[in-house]
Amino acid sequence: MAKFMSTKRVLLSDVAKLAGLSKATVSRYMNHSIVLPQETTDRIEMAIRTLDYRGNSLARRLSKGGSETLGLVLPDITNPFFAELADAAEEAASAQGYSLVLCITRNNPEKETQFIRWLDTRQVDGLLFTTNRPDNGVLRHEIQRQRNVVLLDEDIPGSSVPKVFADNVQGGRLATEQLIAAGHRRIAFIGGPEQLMSVRERYLGFCTAMQQAGLAVDSQWIMYGNYSREFGQQALKQLFYCAQRPTAVFAASDYLVLGLLDGLRASGLQAPAALSLVGFDDANYTDHTQPRISTIRQPARQLGHTAVDIMLRLLNNDADIPTETRLSVEWVGRDSIAFVSDVPK
Repeated sequence: MAKFMSTKRVLLSDVAKLAGLSKATVSRYMNHSIVLPQETTDRIEMAIRTLDYRGNSLARRLSKGGSETLGLVLPDITNPFFAELADAAEEAASAQGYSLVLCITRNNPEKETQFIRWLDTRQVDGLLFTTNRPDNGVLRHEIQRQRNVVLLDEDIPGSSVPKVFADNVQGGRLATEQLIAAGHRRIAFIGGPEQLMSVRERYLGFCTAMQQAGLAVDSQWIMYGNYSREFGQQALKQLFYCAQRPTAVFAASDYLVLGLLDGLRASGLQAPAALSLVGFDDANYTDHTQPRISTIRQPARQLGHTAVDIMLRLLNNDADIPTETRLSVEWVGRDSIAFVSDVPK
């Protein structure tokens, strides 16, 4: 007859009893906070194997003062830029013995607040936090109550936690300079929400390049909306309603470029013959579209690694942590720009 197997959960007290030790001694051994004679260690390990004990790892970590887990808050994991950032952050956290929990908000303010409050309950030791919606003051208030938060990619004005951003102004200037070098003079700017730091800074880079080239910025070719493919389609329609069309567009996101390409195809047109396009991010699809998208490469992996490094320094009470870190961007030239001699007048 088969031996009856008990389904009762094995407790730490069961291990202590079998090893002939106090529960406190076994607990301290499990937490690596006590050095015991080899004979005593062997008794504990034998009891663990005999009983097939699987302790509550979260409880053990909390007993040492932390969860050994970081949270990464992202608005959208379907965006390849955020996916690459998440992969790099997990890689960096794992290398240091930390788990990474992915927290997707879909720009829902209640979810953003909920994840920040995880720090109050010690579900995570720290939060790497990204949003791409303008803050009405709620996020600033919630984050100001916390210490172990690092902002990524987008600012929350008024917050005083460490921040890691790409050099958006540099990127906007590089993108526009490339269009100007190709002979374009009528250049539009399509951005995300105007209140966002990234949008304002990329627009500043655009304006700087235009001014240095002695070119005017036409207000009817400046448009703001969501960082989405749908807004790219809408923006193209508005541009084509203008009395004089631009010959080129700098879009502050590759997603916006996808929408612009959708709109061109719907009109029976193609880039760059009808419109030269430059994006921002260098998402993994930009080398596979038709045409391949010229863009500004954000250092997504470096953003993830740097944010984790700063967070671990925060957790270790490092006194020399920069308030803001800026990472350089890179121009990636592909097929979506035509020289002005090739552009229909």
